[in-house]
Order: sequence, then structure tokens, then C-alpha cells
Amino acid sequence: MGRKQIDRIGVLTSGGDAPGMNAAIRAVVRAGVYYNKEVYGIFRGYEGLIDGDIERFTARRVSNIINRGGTILKTARSERFRTPEGRKQAYQNLRRYGIDALAVIGGDGSFRGLKVFADEFDFPVVGIPATIDNDINGTDFSVGFDTASNTAMDAIDKIRDTASSHNRLFFIEVMGRNSGFLALYSGIAGGAEDILIPEENRGLNELLFQLKRSKRSGKTSSIVVVAEGDKTGENVFELARYIEENLKEYEVRVVIIGHIQRGGSPTTFDRVLASRFGVKAVEALLDHHTKVATGYRNNDVIIYPLEEAIQAPKKVSTKLFPLIEILTT
Repeated sequence: MGRKQIDRIGVLTSGGDAPGMNAAIRAVVRAGVYYNKEVYGIFRGYEGLIDGDIERFTARRVSNIINRGGTILKTARSERFRTPEGRKQAYQNLRRYGIDALAVIGGDGSFRGLKVFADEFDFPVVGIPATIDNDINGTDFSVGFDTASNTAMDAIDKIRDTASSHNRLFFIEVMGRNSGFLALYSGIAGGAEDILIPEENRGLNELLFQLKRSKRSGKTSSIVVVAEGDKTGENVFELARYIEENLKEYEVRVVIIGHIQRGGSPTTFDRVLASRFGVKAVEALLDHHTKVATGYRNNDVIIYPLEEAIQAPKKVSTKLFPLIEILTT
């Protein structure tokens, strides 16, 4: 029995939004149209798939969105998709619209749900990594990370202006519950005196030692970038209190950048990456590849098994750790 021809492709965005998702949607739609296929936008992620919130997209439907943050398809986390009944309803809606394959733009949780769905119904799927955490295994970068790290770096630069105008120490919390990529990259780029990430818990004493060393070197202000999932203290405010009690030369302030990191117009890198991922995803489906994800390795876009993408989350490279100590001398 031959493999079924792919004539209609569905696309959805799932999980946390990331800058560049719209560029990926645009690429999937226009690649589908280029190859004479119909493409259907599915709104509100897996929730919309279960509810049948589906619309056919033309090339013009995705005009003027490559520069926009967020996702025109909206996104949501779906508890119903975790159930067999929910996934069955989702499958029935795909059949009702005659959709032959599904492209999902999202992160680790979205990919896990996609793998379960594909296994249950033997349905052709491809995942497009899009998460500001950059923690998808198997790809050097995910869509949205570059923009979010630039947003965080810009905030750090602005805070440094006020820190250097006073004798102040700023703790700046960036996103990253389980991943330190955003903190590490934005912290190095922003010239932080220390960077605290979930993957490396050095303890309060080591943090205090590092800040005292910076003070002795003549620095009158300091920036510490903290990933929200860092375990050095109970939270960033506890860190601030501890340092304030033990390093009285500084006024200590806390800044939580928050959801501003998710928004904004995507960078050139994210627009190009998302575009390449979207086209690669469509071509993979048309070549009858399934249960795969698009990835970026060694400056090239590849496809690799979805199973690999949902293994233990990618960890930051330990090769970057020495940079912190060397550059904060």
C-alpha cells in the first residue's frame, strides 16, 4: 500500500508565544501554495483543533505579518489534548476538513503532545521549534530566542545607565524556568558581573564572593542577571536581601523584565530562521517524512526525529561558563 499523497496541510501555534511565529506561519502557508497544496490555519493551538476552529489560508492571508510579534493564529495550552478523547476529536476535525498533515509551531510540551497524537493515529506531522527558552533538543536555535535575548539585552543596557549613575547593584530577572540560555546570552552581551542559571547552582557565598571581587576591582555599580528558575535563593528578592545585608556598600534593586521578552518585532535572524523552518517543514511532509522536527545545526536547516527533540531539554554549553569569570575581571 503506497503512502497517501499530501494535498492539505494544517498549521497551528501552541504553548508560549515567541517572536517569529508569524514568520513561520507565513512560510508554511506560502510554501504550501507554491507547491500547489491547500493550507489551513488552526486557531488557538490544540484547543482550536479540538473545537474545529479552522480556516483555509491563501498566500494573501499571511501578507504583512513577517514583521509582527505574537501569532495571528493565537495560542493556548490545552488540557483536553492530553486526553484520548480530546485527541480523537482533534483527529476527527482534521479528517472533516480533509487535512492530510499537520505542522505545529511550538516548544517542548507542544512537541510531546504532537508525538503522542502522531503515534495514536499514524498521522503525518512535523514540529517547528519556536520558544524563547531555546531548550529544544537537537537544534542550535529555536525561533524567538534571538529576539528575546536582544530584548533582554536592551533592558540590561538601559538599567546599566541608571546603575552607573548611582552606587547601585541591580538584580535583573529574565525568563527561563528550566533553561539558562536567555540569561546567559543576554547577561554576557550586557556585560553582567554575574549570571545565575538553573543549570549551575553556585550558592549564595559564591555570588557574594564574586560581587566583592568586582567591588575591590573598582566597580561602583553591578548587574546580576538571574534566570527565573535559578535555585541560588528562594527567589530574586531573597538574593537581593542577602546581598544587601552582607554587602552594605551597594544599594540593591530588583528588576523583573517579565513578558516584554515575549513581544516585539522579530529580529532578522528569527525572521530568516522561521522562514527556513516553515519551508523545510512543508517540503519534509511532501517528501513523506513524518514525526520529524526542523532544526538548525552548523548553519544549515535540517530535519531530525521528533523523538530526539523531546528528549531531556537541551542544556546550556559549559564552554560559556568561563566567559563570565574572565570578562567580569
